[in-house]
Amino acid sequence: MTTHYPIDASRSQLGGHASKTTKVGRSLPFDDPRHLSAHRWIVDETYILDEQRYQDWLALLADDIHYYMPVKVTTALGAGYDTAPGMAHFDENKYSLSRRVARFETEHAWTEDPPSRLRHFVTNVRTFATDQAEEIVVESATLLFRSRGDVNEPAIVSAGRRDLLRANGDSWLLARRHLAVDESVLRTQNLAIFL
Repeated sequence: MTTHYPIDASRSQLGGHASKTTKVGRSLPFDDPRHLSAHRWIVDETYILDEQRYQDWLALLADDIHYYMPVKVTTALGAGYDTAPGMAHFDENKYSLSRRVARFETEHAWTEDPPSRLRHFVTNVRTFATDQAEEIVVESATLLFRSRGDVNEPAIVSAGRRDLLRANGDSWLLARRHLAVDESVLRTQNLAIFL
């Protein structure tokens, strides 16, 4: 089944360790307990990101997380690709994500001092079973509104997300987030934020 957000992570520098689990079959019904639980987790995570509680966010990540957003390119119809081979805005594992969070807590995080005002909108959430009983694929669309200072225009970033959630007791851990950004040229000053 073709997805709306094809993301090829085969050339990722840091994704070799990540789970290769893929979805199986059609999306789960909206009243399926797995869908309800995963959807709630996604919404709760959104609020944590909006509030910039990044240490709390790190606690939601699996140790083998792969966080990946390739660079989008505009190509002719039928070219067979729409991302720049080997190039990514984000290609991160848990260690690199933790170093970014640690930097936010220093006086050297000038890109976020003063902090951005953020609002993540997550919608069109679909969940899929996998061949691993403890893992579920979640596809969604996200829109980030970001405002910095009093002079600059706000920025909007739109992307599709394909997440892999792994059961962790009665909740989930994010084991993979692959993002398909909808623009070739991002109109934000920097990417010192998380989608």
